[in-house]
Amino acid sequence: MLISFPKQNCITKRIQKTLTRNTLLVVIFTDNRFGKTAISLQFCWLNLSFMKHLFLLLCSVVFAGIVYSQEPASAIKGTTYGVGTTADGAISVNDLDKKVKDGKYEGKLTGKVLEVCQEKGCWMKVERADGEKLMVKFKDYGYFMPKDIVGKEVVLDGEATVKEVSVKQQKHYAEDAGKSKEEIAKITKAKKEMQFVAKGVLVL
Repeated sequence: MLISFPKQNCITKRIQKTLTRNTLLVVIFTDNRFGKTAISLQFCWLNLSFMKHLFLLLCSVVFAGIVYSQEPASAIKGTTYGVGTTADGAISVNDLDKKVKDGKYEGKLTGKVLEVCQEKGCWMKVERADGEKLMVKFKDYGYFMPKDIVGKEVVLDGEATVKEVSVKQQKHYAEDAGKSKEEIAKITKAKKEMQFVAKGVLVL
């Protein structure tokens, strides 16, 4: 079988494949830039077994991409995400500081969602009484939030820790949230903040 490719930078490529037990790949490069013809050949053997495994791997990646790109379920009351959770034993996000020990808290929180990533829903921010917002991410990026979760009361089940957020990360979050260029330009310093990694979320 002969496959011809269009010219690219005065270089014409022709690929001839001869199928036997393995695949012989012959690549012919023709260069006519200076009124002379220069031809070079490259030969390589491609094992068909290897090609079969490569094809299966590519199919798996495409399938995973389709699943990954699916929209999360709408945030109606009772909907759970991740491993799921209940409201039993949950404390208010405003009481989080009282429960933190050695810079860490593990358990459940309740709070109102103020922002969510507008790209994929890979993070959200929960309202706190002191005017700050608790950054919430999702364990192992295993699930995401729908955009209509903004304004909803939720239960978060997971772990809170103090993190330093670089300027680059802050700007990335601001872009995901749809902030203006002017707002993003005002971010000039790294900061420490409490962040929560949730293994499960429940819409109240």
